[in-house]
Amino acid sequence: MTGLPRPGPAQGAAPAGGSGPPRPATPAGLAAGRAGDEAPAPNPAVDAAVQAVVNAAGLPLADQIAQYEAAYETLRETLASIDQS
Repeated sequence: MTGLPRPGPAQGAAPAGGSGPPRPATPAGLAAGRAGDEAPAPNPAVDAAVQAVVNAAGLPLADQIAQYEAAYETLRETLASIDQS
């Protein structure tokens, strides 16, 4: 059975200019990419969720999924609280 194509480089392909998987951006690196924009108000829950996703890159796949689900839930709850205010 053939599955749907997955985004990203082909499985087993090394990123250009290096060997191994690409390193995710750090939360500070994500904010730096917004040059010229007003700095967003800090939100500890969102910062922790983003850091958990960054840290998940070095974990086994099953543990990555758990981290992504926890981060998703945190972000969903945070957005819901913003919508209510």
